[in-house]
Amino acid sequence: MILATWNINGVKARLESALTYLRQQSPDVICFQEIKSVDDGFPTSAFQDIGYNVATNGQKGFNGVAILSKSPLEDVVRGLPGDDADQHARWIEASVPLGNRMVRVVSLYLPNGNPIGTEKFSYKLAWMARMRLRAKQLLQDEMPLVLAGDFNVIPEPVDAKRPAAWVNDALFQPESRAAWRTLVNEGFTDATRACHPGPGVYTFWDYQAGAFQKDDGIRIDHILLSSQAADLLVASGIDRATRAQEKPSDHVPVWVKLAG
Repeated sequence: MILATWNINGVKARLESALTYLRQQSPDVICFQEIKSVDDGFPTSAFQDIGYNVATNGQKGFNGVAILSKSPLEDVVRGLPGDDADQHARWIEASVPLGNRMVRVVSLYLPNGNPIGTEKFSYKLAWMARMRLRAKQLLQDEMPLVLAGDFNVIPEPVDAKRPAAWVNDALFQPESRAAWRTLVNEGFTDATRACHPGPGVYTFWDYQAGAFQKDDGIRIDHILLSSQAADLLVASGIDRATRAQEKPSDHVPVWVKLAG
């Protein structure tokens, strides 16, 4: 199974790029973030036409997540539990078959949190605490679990070309990074780092100041695997070529190959 995740930064603006990627790379499952579309407005039929089942948790104009799968999506859950007042569409879960077992897949779009010192940063940390609690619940099922998406966290200095440029950003705050480590320490494997431990591994390049041409990137899009899923890990990669396309997303797809 090939499972990918991609912050598409607007599915309508990036529809042709997304369809081209799916036709060329043909992942079995892809998780989208920032679809920026209500559920009824998502171009579901365009993806169905090339063989994908679609589940969305959408929102008008911003946020929004989706899971697309060549196999049927089962037991779909929309929304991160723990705060009934939170109306942001940032979380969707579904189960997909892998051989003779099922894998639980989450597509998530973690809050950015900027500017620090505001309620936006507090919301980010509270959301991360809720995410950890939900992840712990899912781990109890002992089903292979994949958390995939835009985590908006730079885990370590090696995950940025210029770490010093991010010291005042919510993505690189000690609290954000500590919450990431707490989540990982529940028993997850960072798939990208398991396969590519060195520097220069990025998933996001800002549109400004020629960041992509300078390779001035950061790694904030991650795939975390439970121990049952990590046992199946064959390979992982990042498809940088999409960033060089016309009208690209500022993020690129990250993928894993799982045996079975």
